This record gives sequence, structure tokens and C-alpha cells, in this order.
Amino acid sequence: MRKLGLIGGLSWTSTARYYHIINQAVHRAKGGQHSAPLLIESLDFAQVAGCASEDDWDCAAGQLIASARRLEQAGAQSLLICANSMHRVYDQVQAEVGVPIIHIAEVVGARMQADGIERAALIGTRNVMTEKFYRQRLVAHGVSLLPADMDLAERIDRIVYDELTVGKVSKESERFMKSELTDIAKQDVQAVVLACTELELIVDVKANVLPIYDCTHIHAKAGVDFILG
Repeated sequence: MRKLGLIGGLSWTSTARYYHIINQAVHRAKGGQHSAPLLIESLDFAQVAGCASEDDWDCAAGQLIASARRLEQAGAQSLLICANSMHRVYDQVQAEVGVPIIHIAEVVGARMQADGIERAALIGTRNVMTEKFYRQRLVAHGVSLLPADMDLAERIDRIVYDELTVGKVSKESERFMKSELTDIAKQDVQAVVLACTELELIVDVKANVLPIYDCTHIHAKAGVDFILG
């Protein structure tokens, strides 16, 4: 098995989920007492989020580049950035290391294309929903996306940063997301892209009218594919 590096702590709640998904899948594939060969660098999310909240993306990129270099030097043969929003600086980070970084939107787009999905709604934090860095990757795979709902983006930002990144799960937020997904299902779309690594904490991805593409799970499974070669 090949060694995978995770740039985590973005937040710790989602990093724990990556760890669980990857190890569970490797165990199923290999059997016995096998588990995944991983290197994990868990960053202090307060520092990275502080850069992002001030729109200082060079600051955020610097922290991720330093992490990626440390993981590469420690022997990681490929990397995952364990957050959708931080893929805004993907190109800067990839340019500074010699190992491949598996892009979350690329693997999600490829899965949707294979499934024949052509129309979808993208939900996540504000920069994921509104900026081109993520949307363009999905569109390149033939997926047409609904325009960003700014009110929804702002509400998800508050839920993610005020609640989910600190491990708080509220019934109110669960009900809100269920209502929003019900409304989205009434529009001309075939699926929903759940493009936030924490939202699965309050969204039952298997109990909705529309198929939900859970980016965390798809990204983690791409990491498993790399490990198993």
C-alpha cells in the first residue's frame, strides 16, 4: 500500500471523518488487521480560518504549503486537502510540492459525469458556492449548476463556522438543511453536491428525494484508491 498524507484540522471534525472512511475502506479491501498507512498534519483551524475571513488567501496558502511540504518530506506519496473551501489555494499548494494532490472537485465531477448527472445544485460555504475555483471544475465535467443562493450561503457559513467546526450539532440546523434540500428538489436538478466536509453531520445523505454527492466521502474514497494502487 502507498502512503497518503492528509492536511487536516480544517476542521478537526471533518478530519476525523476522513480518517474513519479511509481506514474502514482499506480494512474492507485488505481484511485481517489491515489499516491505512497515513500521515496526518492537523492544523490549528483558528489560524487558517482567520486568514480566510480576512480574504488573505496568500496567508492561507502559506500555511497549507508548509504543511504539504512537511508531509512530503515525511514520506507521503500523495495528499488530500481535507476541506472544500481550502481548494481555493489548490494550485498554489500543488506548485510547491512534487507529489500529486487529489482535487476534491475533480473526483466529485468525475463521479457525477460517470453517473450521467448534467444538472445539480451546489451547496457549501460562501466561497465554494459563489466563486469560480470550485464551480468551474464541476462544469468542466459537464455539470450545469444552479446559480448560487446568497442567503443560503450566508446561513451555511454561520452553521459551519459557529457550530459544526466546534462539534456542535443542533436540531434547528438539521431542520433548516432538510427544508432547504426539499425546496431544491423541486427545481430542475438531478442531484445536490454537498460541498462542505462538515455538513454531513446534519444532513442524512441517504434520506433525501434527490441523490446527494457527499464530497467528503467521494474525496476520501479517492484517497483509498490511491493507497490501494
